Amino acid sequence: MDLPDIDPPAPDPADPEALLRALFDRAVAVADPMRVIPSHLPPRPEGRVVVIGAGKASARMAEAVESVWGPCEGLVITRYGYARPCEGIEIVEAAHPVPDAAGAEATRRMLALLGTLKEGDMVLALISGGGSALLTCPAAGITLAEKQALTQSLLASGAPIGDINGIRKELSAVKGGRLAVAAYPARMVALMISDVPGDSPGDIASGPTVGYAGDAARALACLAQWQVEPPAAIRAFLEAGGNPVAPDDLKLSRVENRVISAPSQSLAAAAVMGRAAGCDVRLLGDAIEGEAREVAAAHASEALKLQATLAADAPPVLLLSGGELTVTRRGDGVGGPNAEYALALAIALQGAPGIHALACDTDGVDGAAEVAGAVIGPGTLTKGPTAADALARNDAHGYFAGIGDQVVTGPTLTNVNDFRAILIHPKEAAR
Repeated sequence: MDLPDIDPPAPDPADPEALLRALFDRAVAVADPMRVIPSHLPPRPEGRVVVIGAGKASARMAEAVESVWGPCEGLVITRYGYARPCEGIEIVEAAHPVPDAAGAEATRRMLALLGTLKEGDMVLALISGGGSALLTCPAAGITLAEKQALTQSLLASGAPIGDINGIRKELSAVKGGRLAVAAYPARMVALMISDVPGDSPGDIASGPTVGYAGDAARALACLAQWQVEPPAAIRAFLEAGGNPVAPDDLKLSRVENRVISAPSQSLAAAAVMGRAAGCDVRLLGDAIEGEAREVAAAHASEALKLQATLAADAPPVLLLSGGELTVTRRGDGVGGPNAEYALALAIALQGAPGIHALACDTDGVDGAAEVAGAVIGPGTLTKGPTAADALARNDAHGYFAGIGDQVVTGPTLTNVNDFRAILIHPKEAAR
């Protein structure tokens, strides 16, 4: 994958789709590990170094490491289709968002590799979003099938990622600092690309290198809140209190965690491009959470109110936001939070002239579909069947596929969460 020009020209807002797509591409480009890793990589130590990692960006991160350090010993787990060529580091592909046997076996081998380390050795851990599913080793007494069933239920429940990751930490033998414990007494440096609101290292990939005090009661309360009934073994494990690794555990004392790329940086880069294009850029936040259709309704209301205040000769307004939205499964369609947001936004805007938008996941995968997201404009609702019916069935991807307005990128090899942009031209100028 060739690196795009770091300072591409800004498209003319008179071509809304071109500008919106360029903004998204810019947000992805600045989070490319080949750009980010070199400036954060410490000098290669003289002794034994093992590179491990998990996440949708982890293989690209490994490729970037070897571009600086040369061939390395190690093992990295990434999503199917996201592998990159490495000379020494082994790249294993596994399933996301529901874990599979390939991920479980690769995690077992990673733990065995860490078990060979001694004091004086170093581990470089490459962690990015998606690692929660890819790095999978259920706690004692819990089977992979039980973890898979729980994951599917949680993903359909509408639970926010923070709640899901909190539950994952309780049920894992590698998350919540346990991966770092396995490497002790070796020194560990963890480089992280954030895909979570707030960019807390303990939340990225459910914090495999970050201690967690544990709260099994909270996990049980979250399951009840989102009406998810866990398998009996999982309930019993949580009721027994779990097995947390406290943040002050001695075996975490040799770990350094660094967040090297975050959604805020990608939004800032898109904002620079938007201003260069002549837009009045306004950032709504990089950590927005909530039900996709509800956030879309709120953003549509804000966009319409803003448009009503614009003079005919005013520059277009660009609203940028990030974060991680959720979808509560109500139907049997194919959808994801970005496509559902875009469809709900179009419905709420009701064909308002002069308003266009894009909503995409920076990893190129929205939900379980191999589609980044979608674009909308004043004609979105007139291009296909009843949009409200598609939304009711959670079939936003089906709707946008039918009208040709999906955004398909393929693997982007990075992951800094959702990217949303709403371009608002003055109403009079749009007529």
